[in-house]
Amino acid sequence: MLYLNLLTWFKRGMVMNVNKNYENISDSYLFSTIAKKVNEYSHANPDKQIIKLGIGDVTLPLCGVVVEALKSASDQMGVKETFRGYGPEQGYDFLRQEVQKYYKTHDVALDSDEIFISDGAKSDLGNILDLFSQDNTVLVPDPVYPVYVDTNTMAGRKIIYADANEANDFLPLPDESIKADIIYMCSPNNPTGAVYNKEQLKKWVDYANKNHAVILFDSAYECFITDASLPRSIYEVEGAKTCAIEFCSLSKMAGFTGTRCGWTVVPKNLENGLLNKMWLRRQTTKFNGVSYIVQKGAQAVFSAEGQKEIQQNLNYYKENAKLISDCLTKHNIWHIGGKHSPYIWLKCPNNMTSWEFFDYLLENVQIVGTPGSGFGKNGEGFFRLTSFGSRENTQKAVDRLENFLE
Repeated sequence: MLYLNLLTWFKRGMVMNVNKNYENISDSYLFSTIAKKVNEYSHANPDKQIIKLGIGDVTLPLCGVVVEALKSASDQMGVKETFRGYGPEQGYDFLRQEVQKYYKTHDVALDSDEIFISDGAKSDLGNILDLFSQDNTVLVPDPVYPVYVDTNTMAGRKIIYADANEANDFLPLPDESIKADIIYMCSPNNPTGAVYNKEQLKKWVDYANKNHAVILFDSAYECFITDASLPRSIYEVEGAKTCAIEFCSLSKMAGFTGTRCGWTVVPKNLENGLLNKMWLRRQTTKFNGVSYIVQKGAQAVFSAEGQKEIQQNLNYYKENAKLISDCLTKHNIWHIGGKHSPYIWLKCPNNMTSWEFFDYLLENVQIVGTPGSGFGKNGEGFFRLTSFGSRENTQKAVDRLENFLE
């Protein structure tokens, strides 16, 4: 394994010590195994067209108003009078204020200095751990986005799991007999697409406040929620500002997966402002901020025209999800997600394992998804499909499934 080989090399040639916690991280085998299987099948069947509905990356381009803002900002950087050098590590005021106004549309009031602009939620979900000591116990749901587990394993923290399963619709609630210091939550969830309602989130908020724990709330997919009764931010729940840090991103909202921009909210009511001050200190020390050009593009996302254009893109992906969900419903295949999420989480038919179903789809209808077992032990027997493909490929995939399942 890569990490073991690296450690062996260091031990032989160096006196310094490396972080041995890396020995506890497995190679990123999930998507590499998928790629290997797909490549082998393609070489053996060059006449077959494979449709990939496994990777959670967007396919629609940036909307026009964002592209124009990026171009304009680039032009500004070529003129002495408008050139920008180092910017504020926590983000330019013009973008923080737009995020602040965006939260107001969800009836959430934030101060602008509680908002920190980042290069995406994934980075901050790992970097935020700099604020916490190694002896904290971390609670993550299973199945789970691997970054939550791997970043804490790298730091040597104890990790415990909350069982997300079919019986609780993959929305576990707190167990009062379990003590945790750091709690990871994601709603709408990756990989399952499940969404917590306000009453369920209130139970987690109450648990965290009672146990003096901090919730790290990943809301990267909040833009897919259309039901006004479902919270798009944990701060819509009373008491959350004293126990929760929220992470969000423009990756799925506005197609910034290759442009990189997001934000993290650290309330000043959390630990009497201590964590807000610590995060500011951390960012000013270890982060030079998101580029001015990207932040100007991000600002355009929140304009009236930007919101209109990105909503058209989101509706496109939602329609893809509906096509897949309708097909599964027609053939009595249990699934969740899709309605308020770009992911469809389905139960593998005929008691197949996740990898057996992967091979079954690839060999029979040339569709690629993601085996649920790659997200944790509770993902075994389940499978993730994404709605981020093109409409043409999504429709082809559904047609193939329809013909095969008839």
